Amino acid sequence: MTNPASSAALPLAHGLRTRLLGLGAAVAAHPLAQALAIPLLLLALTLAARVMSFRTSVIDTDEGLYLLQAREWLRGGWPYVAVWDMHPVGAPALFAVALTLFGKSIMTIRLLGALCVAATAFLAYRTVRVLHGPRLVGLAAAVLYIATSVILGGLASNTEILFAPFVSGALFLGIRATVRAIESNAAPRWADLLGMGALIGFALTIKPVVMPLGCLSFLMLVAPAWRVGALPLRRVLAMASAYAALCALPTVLFGVAYAARGEFSAFLYGSFLAPLAYAGAALETADVWNRIRDAGLDLLWPLLLACAAPLGLRRQGWRHPAALLVGLSLLWLAAAALAVAGPGMYFNHYFVILLAPLAILAAMGAWKLAWLLRPGLAKPVFLGLVGAVALHAWATDTLPRLERGWDSPDPPRQVAEIIRQQIRRGEPIFIANYHPAVYVMSGAGVPSRFAFPGHLTCAFDKVTGVDADAEVNRILAGRPRIIVVDRSVWRSMRRRVRANIATTLRRSYVRVAEVQEVGGMVEIWRRL
Repeated sequence: MTNPASSAALPLAHGLRTRLLGLGAAVAAHPLAQALAIPLLLLALTLAARVMSFRTSVIDTDEGLYLLQAREWLRGGWPYVAVWDMHPVGAPALFAVALTLFGKSIMTIRLLGALCVAATAFLAYRTVRVLHGPRLVGLAAAVLYIATSVILGGLASNTEILFAPFVSGALFLGIRATVRAIESNAAPRWADLLGMGALIGFALTIKPVVMPLGCLSFLMLVAPAWRVGALPLRRVLAMASAYAALCALPTVLFGVAYAARGEFSAFLYGSFLAPLAYAGAALETADVWNRIRDAGLDLLWPLLLACAAPLGLRRQGWRHPAALLVGLSLLWLAAAALAVAGPGMYFNHYFVILLAPLAILAAMGAWKLAWLLRPGLAKPVFLGLVGAVALHAWATDTLPRLERGWDSPDPPRQVAEIIRQQIRRGEPIFIANYHPAVYVMSGAGVPSRFAFPGHLTCAFDKVTGVDADAEVNRILAGRPRIIVVDRSVWRSMRRRVRANIATTLRRSYVRVAEVQEVGGMVEIWRRL
């Protein structure tokens, strides 16, 4: 027998389901929902891919220096003056903004990196689409960028991750102008030039190596329009002058701000002269090739896919959308390679600059291979190729971290906690050869504006413009309550510095704790 109550409820449930489905369809059809769908999807994928970064306090030592600069800046002590570095001030500026908006924690810095990666991935997708590439290829390029961004030190919120969305945005504007010039004989718009100049201008305040990419952006903006006769040479020169001024403007404004504080000389040396001294200390040729080889092995599968991108383009002509997509991406990759080579050091995180154009080319190569191998199953084969390469890149960095466990000890946090128990908040300590992020995590003060071990006690002392040995002796003479020594990299310090620190520790300090690091013990010494 049918239950009368159940029979009466059926039309009500059916009506409610119909209304909910209709509401869902209306929301999905709303222009705002459609506009946000892909960016939010890419952000979710980025957070998932980089989840291990939220657990680890130190991934790259440079990141800790920017964090320390940002902390001091928020307290009124500007970069170069309170904490010195040989990079421009854009990275600590972004860190300071993030810490203000989202809270003063390591997680905030990791979130900043994730936002930059998601934005760059979305711009890779939009670049493919503006060149009339298939939506699947655009999404694949975005996914490949997200996945490869965790290797080569890219899991840290380093400069190459931070300036990527600014550079990718400028190149997107240039590529869009190229498409308009070729398809419609349209001249570039001043609004595009303004946006491009602002983006590259701020990217230059993060790291000057973006200059080749900024030049390429401008060429993409004006060269095709000039070639088709839509842009007279007189206007090209006017746009070049305006673009140069826009690119220089953020740096000029920072310089004016430092000059107003009476610290222009510190700004000039830290932003311009020190990087030139650093670039002059280039590696030996054998070391260069070794680092290029190692990066190439890390990027082997995306590189192999990218090699397939030009297949079949000879028959289509350079104006064909696929040819434009591959050709412009290759130019982007070449300019990125110049940016990698610029400093002459070839650290692994420099190669992160290659990832955005490489992801686009790899996605296009996978698309070509899929249609060549199995035309009837091209889309499943394409998704399989992209998925396998993305998963391999992600697993290369993530699986070893997962094997160590989510709750595995975090040595820098352990060191910071021990120090916090030994000092008054804000009291200066001396971290001789360990991560500067510990200053922030422990709440300690810095004993010198040269807080980065590489500049003070290790190999790059010549870039500071001061007598680093004398500065170390001054710190030791001040008898900081705590000295931190990482024995695993003890030999990386200069011999005279090692001897002076060892003598000071033996005479005036007692070792209160040790923390196991990857290569050895980190020792915490307290003043007697």
